[in-house]
Amino acid sequence: YRSRKPLDEYLKDHGVVGIMGLSTRALVKHIREKGAMRGAISSVNTDSARLIEMARASRDMNGADLAREVTCDEPYHWVEGVDRQWYVEPAGESRQVGQPGNRSTPQPHIVAFDFGIKRNILRLLASRGCRITVVPATMTADEVLAMQPDGVFLSNGPGDPAACTYAIETTRRLIGQTPIFGICLGHQILGLALGGRTYKMKFGHRGGNQPVLANGHVEISSHNHGFAVHADSLPPGVEITHVNLNDGCVEGLRVPSLNAFSVQYHPEASPGPHDASYLFDQFMDAVRSRAQGS
Repeated sequence: YRSRKPLDEYLKDHGVVGIMGLSTRALVKHIREKGAMRGAISSVNTDSARLIEMARASRDMNGADLAREVTCDEPYHWVEGVDRQWYVEPAGESRQVGQPGNRSTPQPHIVAFDFGIKRNILRLLASRGCRITVVPATMTADEVLAMQPDGVFLSNGPGDPAACTYAIETTRRLIGQTPIFGICLGHQILGLALGGRTYKMKFGHRGGNQPVLANGHVEISSHNHGFAVHADSLPPGVEITHVNLNDGCVEGLRVPSLNAFSVQYHPEASPGPHDASYLFDQFMDAVRSRAQGS
């Protein structure tokens, strides 16, 4: 309802390729049976043999370190909160969303790793009274700890999590030093840092209506991932907190003794349901508890 121009015009203005004039139902059925795969789109030469070769020659996601390609170049501060005109959290929330927090009280300092971070994650953290420093994916643990964070956030992002060896090692060194919250790729990196393994899914999770079992009830959640954490690879002490009801894959984990937790899906929505926005409050509770204890 906030659109200002037709989709076709919008895509052209931003140089984004779109498709039309074909059976998208047939395409979806093919992917449903064969699994996620590479593809090619062309408006110049539609020779099928040429396009198939283009698809085969394109980069495979296995082993692709894309976080390094999309991350920010240097650290920066984020202050924008949520626009309450279009973001409404679940009924019963007493906290005022969209407020930057009481500036007269100390603001928890959150260091957020940018593996391809969504802005609404930063907005939701800022709206909970945080002072946020966004850092490149390659930032070391020593550099982060020198910033004296009250909490560390591991963001979403593209590519194969196992290829982000630098981020896995950094996270491994940060675990136990400060509360950690990971989303999507950040969830996978946390799982790897804890000693688990990840795998490429035959059918990735996409869209805003994935059912996830959490805390004895079902959340409808937003997903966009093609890798997941092997449940059987997680060591003792790591709890699986969220499970996908469609295929049983791991959607969330936590280590209470180390003050670390993560989810595979997108609780920040934008777009998507707001069922899981409580996770940001859970993170803030851990951050403030640690700050008070220290």
